[in-house]
Amino acid sequence: MSSEKIQLKGITWNHSRGFTSMVATAQRFCELNPNVEITWQKRSLQAFADEPIDELAKRFDLLVIDHPWAGFAGKTKVILPLDQYLSKEFLNDLAEHTVGHSHISYSSNGHQYALAIDAATPVASSRPDILESKGLKIPTNYEELLTLANKGLVIMPGIPQDTLMNFYMMCCNLGEEVCASQEHVVSEKIGVQALQMLRALAVEMDPKMYDWNPIKVYEAMTLTDEYAYCPWAYGYSNYSRNGYARKLLHFHDMIEINGVGAISTLGGTGLAVSAQSKEIETAIKYVEYVGSEECQKTVFFDGGGQPGHRKAWTDEYTNTVTCDYFKNTLPGLDRAFLRPRYNGHMYFQDRAGAPIRNYLMNGGDEVALLNQLNELYLKSLEIE
Repeated sequence: MSSEKIQLKGITWNHSRGFTSMVATAQRFCELNPNVEITWQKRSLQAFADEPIDELAKRFDLLVIDHPWAGFAGKTKVILPLDQYLSKEFLNDLAEHTVGHSHISYSSNGHQYALAIDAATPVASSRPDILESKGLKIPTNYEELLTLANKGLVIMPGIPQDTLMNFYMMCCNLGEEVCASQEHVVSEKIGVQALQMLRALAVEMDPKMYDWNPIKVYEAMTLTDEYAYCPWAYGYSNYSRNGYARKLLHFHDMIEINGVGAISTLGGTGLAVSAQSKEIETAIKYVEYVGSEECQKTVFFDGGGQPGHRKAWTDEYTNTVTCDYFKNTLPGLDRAFLRPRYNGHMYFQDRAGAPIRNYLMNGGDEVALLNQLNELYLKSLEIE
């Protein structure tokens, strides 16, 4: 009988939330299954959003992916439909205990291509110590947010990807979901208003933000005392845990826009298995372990992870450790907008953020910008 170990390789993204959580689960899984060895590699957050999963599936057994790739997976079959390998009872439990639309976000063509092991959407965060020292309160609506921004204390991520997600959010709150029409991204009236509201806010902020993703925003909020509030950035519970950063962040639900709580754009990550893996049985067993309620609430969370199982979000232990991060932000997750997942949407997503970012930085003709976005959108619809 061969004594060779079963070896699995995984690819995730470069942050404690994405990397050490997977390393922790792999270590424990291998202790429970001594004939298995799982090694994890990491890539940048931008590569996580952009890099095609068909190339990664050639080199790795396990992939942590962004959910808009589900449509691509449904077309190309580069990752396995997990519903053909995991029990109906297990998948039903995950569907029942989803955080917002997280579980269904990894489905396409009637199949489940990844498990939502991590749930996230843009949420609000603050430095309570700075706000208290200045006698200020957390804003509750757009007008109050503008007033706080006028004081130079507000920051948000401004790289293309996050700028596009914030545009989606504004459109949703103004009453229209993006990419619902076959003719345009959003109606001209809604699109112009959304752009103008974002720019009115952006001009009050430190222009450094245009090079910052959510991680860099949180690092700036904790390493310096310049910024007291961020109205929306993909949440990272790590920064609400004692000892992780120089200063503790508290996380909150977002302001109301147009009389409704901000409808931010769902993120999170899913764990998938390459269709080219030679150790499918073991890979599936590991995926099931990571997605289980018990692992999500303990090993995965303790390793720095941000769970995707709802019971981990309502759990007393996880909330005690994170200053109630999960309970406070859960309403925002449940409201979150599910991005389009048709096969060509990644073409649009990769190109539409930069012109919006340029508009926020320099101003310009909103209608011309919307026409530019519409051209990209119509091209993306042709990709099948």
